[in-house]
Amino acid sequence: MKLKNTMLVVRDLKRSEAFYKEVLGLRTLVDLEVHAVLSGGLALQTEESWKQFTGLDITYEANAAELYFEEAEFDAFAAKLAALTSVRIINPAEEQSWGQRIVRFWDPDGHVIEVGETLKAVCQRFLDQGMTIEAIAERMDVPVKAVNAYLR
Repeated sequence: MKLKNTMLVVRDLKRSEAFYKEVLGLRTLVDLEVHAVLSGGLALQTEESWKQFTGLDITYEANAAELYFEEAEFDAFAAKLAALTSVRIINPAEEQSWGQRIVRFWDPDGHVIEVGETLKAVCQRFLDQGMTIEAIAERMDVPVKAVNAYLR
């Protein structure tokens, strides 16, 4: 068995497609008017068709899950996101205890999205600051072999 996509139920398919294109740079691979497949393994399904298929109600902004993305050029992404007044920020860009910077925000339907700096970029940033591989491993609380793998 193979996981193919993560699917989100959305109120307005075109609005959501535009959001994921503008904010995260995803592309629409398949558009079936009630269902769309985007690059990166994300699919969108209209609320009406989801209810028809499942008979289930939708609870938006349930905050029970999040989509996680990583970005190597985190500073540029954070600046772009801050300039988009239509995006509702949950947590502004901040550094986590292990050194990775993240930002969280909602999509138009209240699905939580987190974008984190790639761990390779975190390690490279620390290396550029003059830290040794061993110091980076200690700072990130990971084995030295993990830091070496991230930097490959």
